[in-house]
Amino acid sequence: MELFSPQWAQEAREVVDRGPDEAIRATKLESYWTWIDRARESYSSSWALGLRETGQYLRLQWTDGKCVEASIRDEPAADYVLTAAADVWRDILTGEDAGRLLMYRRMRLVRGDVLLFFRSIYFVVESIAAIGRIPASLPAGA
Repeated sequence: MELFSPQWAQEAREVVDRGPDEAIRATKLESYWTWIDRARESYSSSWALGLRETGQYLRLQWTDGKCVEASIRDEPAADYVLTAAADVWRDILTGEDAGRLLMYRRMRLVRGDVLLFFRSIYFVVESIAAIGRIPASLPAGA
């Protein structure tokens, strides 16, 4: 499966909506997951996760804690827009810590209220990590 394909977008929606399985949850303290569950409960916003080289974006729409829509777009129409280069997406696919990628600004928030975005950062980080666990390859030219 190729990143930024419609099939990948649907897989991404399913994995972020399902949340982490028990094996993933066992890797961190239960209080961490409790915080994420609370942050997620009423979360309603949209994200566009972009690949700089192609200008494509995975847009995820959240409503009341559920990921209700996923699509691939050429326009980053979303409440929060994050972009990363192909090498960063490659790192995500190989299990690099998504929090570290955001903290070191390898994946950058380029649009959206920074303070509101970071109020739910661990929820975002775990969602990006879940997307990275989908077996996929970078699109040609990236």
